[in-house]
Amino acid sequence: MTATDPTPAPTPVPPPVPPPAPTGRAGRWIERWDPEDEVFWKATGERIARRNLWFSVFSEHIGFSVWTLWSVLVLFMGPEYGLTPADKFLLTSVVTLVGAAVRVPYTFAVALFGGRNWTIVSAGMLLVPTVAAFAVMEPGTSFSTFLLVGLLAGVGGGNFASSMTNINAFFPLRRKGWALGLNAGGGNIGVPVIQLTALAIIGAGGGPRVLLGVYIPLIVVAAVLAALFMDNLATVRNDTGAARDAAKDGHTWIMAFLYVGTFGSFIGYSFAFGQVLTNEFGRTPLQAAYLTFIGPLLGSLIRPVGGRLADRYGGARITLWNYVGMAAATAVLIVASTQRSLALFVPVFVVLFALSGLGNGSTYKMIPGIFQAKALAGGLTGEAAAAHGRRLSGAAMGLIGAVGALGGVGINLAFRQSFLSYGSGTGAFVAFLAFYGVCFAVTWAVYLRRSAGRVAPAAAAETKPRLSYAEV
Repeated sequence: MTATDPTPAPTPVPPPVPPPAPTGRAGRWIERWDPEDEVFWKATGERIARRNLWFSVFSEHIGFSVWTLWSVLVLFMGPEYGLTPADKFLLTSVVTLVGAAVRVPYTFAVALFGGRNWTIVSAGMLLVPTVAAFAVMEPGTSFSTFLLVGLLAGVGGGNFASSMTNINAFFPLRRKGWALGLNAGGGNIGVPVIQLTALAIIGAGGGPRVLLGVYIPLIVVAAVLAALFMDNLATVRNDTGAARDAAKDGHTWIMAFLYVGTFGSFIGYSFAFGQVLTNEFGRTPLQAAYLTFIGPLLGSLIRPVGGRLADRYGGARITLWNYVGMAAATAVLIVASTQRSLALFVPVFVVLFALSGLGNGSTYKMIPGIFQAKALAGGLTGEAAAAHGRRLSGAAMGLIGAVGALGGVGINLAFRQSFLSYGSGTGAFVAFLAFYGVCFAVTWAVYLRRSAGRVAPAAAAETKPRLSYAEV
């Protein structure tokens, strides 16, 4: 009896690798985008997302530099300009205010025009305030003219909101803390960079128009690079319903309040630090410029660290203890301001800057996590929960970023009033200390209190888990 050869087992067919995300429309539009799909992410998504991240960082970096331009220009404006310290604080306040206000429309412009397209437009718009400042920056110009040109510089603050909304859509939830922290930190670093550039120019005997002349070509470069290397996501549609839903959610406004304490502090101190040094401690513009860049630099560099720590330990926990540190640093600043101790004031102010940057990273990591946690608790799973989280968090970021930036307005107005009333910044620091205490209490009560943080075990398969924010 002849043995029959067994039929060979079929060769396993490997799962298909998703093709590169197609660009089916003119203007570098990507039609398919699913970063939560591990296979898609490793095959093509991560490379595209990282490329868009780097060029987004550069454009946002230039935007921050233009937004904070007047924090540097006021140091050039000596007695011949006829401006009082109160005038200068008011000028920087209105620049911050416009930067906060334009963040809301900038957020939704990404969905309307596409992330790449809007980055090109928003970068190009930075030419308007820069060229205008170049034209009017001389003694004899009226204060009202300076205010008007300062208002134009506020558009630089909007670049942050559109950039964060755009990058939020590119990355999976597990990478958002790092990606958003890096994107924001790279943008924030535009503050110390323009201050360092001003330091070099002042030291070389140059004037404010030299500084402006450096940035005009950089703005053009940012717009060109965005056009050449960035992409639009077709999956990010203009969704007015998302804005309405985000505005109705209480967590949007709670996070906006917390972001006032972190980013509001960062941008407010960035505008005010040099003026405090010149008005309270008698530093010359050049002496102040040697010190003002250090705090924003560390605050910018540490922001991705805040995001990474939030990815690992939970944004709520990092944010809570960060407020403890900010309050402690502010208490020391009150002592330094009362005693007029520059040697104590500067290093502690730098520490406060660094903590504000760390908190920026941890609070922004919380936003997508909160909305996805609510989706999971509501019964959604998998991609449906992730898509819900992306939809609401992208819309909420514009509102949160706008309100957070208003904190910078409050800080400059607080310093203005403190100098008018007491001749120093001590009164303002007392107010900031009280505010950080409230931020600590809100973070604990809403996101880490035991009754809010406990997850009840599911007794049956159909039981929904209780909502927990401790890990967001």
